[in-house]
Amino acid sequence: MKKLAVSLFTITLISFTSCKDEKKEVAKETETTEVKKETSFMVDPSATEIQWTAFKTTEKKPVSGVFKTINFEKKMGATPIEALNGLKFSIPVSSLFSKNEERDGKLKASFFGAMLNTELLKGKIAISEEGCEITITMNDTRHVIPFKFDIKDNKVMFKGIMDLEDWNALGALESLNKVCLDLHKGDDGISKTWTDVEIVVNTTLMKH
Repeated sequence: MKKLAVSLFTITLISFTSCKDEKKEVAKETETTEVKKETSFMVDPSATEIQWTAFKTTEKKPVSGVFKTINFEKKMGATPIEALNGLKFSIPVSSLFSKNEERDGKLKASFFGAMLNTELLKGKIAISEEGCEITITMNDTRHVIPFKFDIKDNKVMFKGIMDLEDWNALGALESLNKVCLDLHKGDDGISKTWTDVEIVVNTTLMKH
C-alpha cells in the first residue's frame, strides 16, 4: 500500500513538473516572438525625402529641390543597419520638384533628357557601423559614392556629394547650361553650372 502511494505521488509530481516546464517553454516562445516583433525594421517610402542642391554662377549660388517619390524593395532587418544594408531603390525622374515649374521642365528635358535611360535613377545601399557607400546608376553608368549617415531611434539621415562627371553627364550639364544661360550668370557675367550636387536623404524605419 505504501509503495502504491509513493508511486501515485511520484506520477503526480512528474506530471506537475512536466506541465510547469511546458508553460515555461510556451512563455519563452512568446517572449522570443515579441522581441523579434519589436526589433524588426523596414524603410517607409512615404516617410522618405531626397533633397538635392545644385549650384550656379561663379559665386556658386545654391538651387535646391526634391524627388517626391522613391521606391524601395521590401526588406526587413533586426536593426536599422541590417534593414538598410543591401537595400535597392529607384527614383522616378518625373517626381523631381523644385517649386519652379519652368525650372523643373528644363531639368527633365535638357538635363535628364540628354542622358541615356534616365526614366528611373537606381541605387543600392551598402552600410555598416564603419561607414556607408551608395551605388547610383544614372546615364547607363554605375558609380559608388561615400555617404555620411546618422541613425537616431528609427530616423536615418544620409549626406553625400555627387560629381556629375562620374556619370559621364558633362554633356547633359552643358545642355542644361545652354537653356539656362542668362539665369546662370553671376555678377561677373559668366554663366556657370557646377558639376557637384549635394544629396541629403531623410527616412523613417517602420517597426514590425
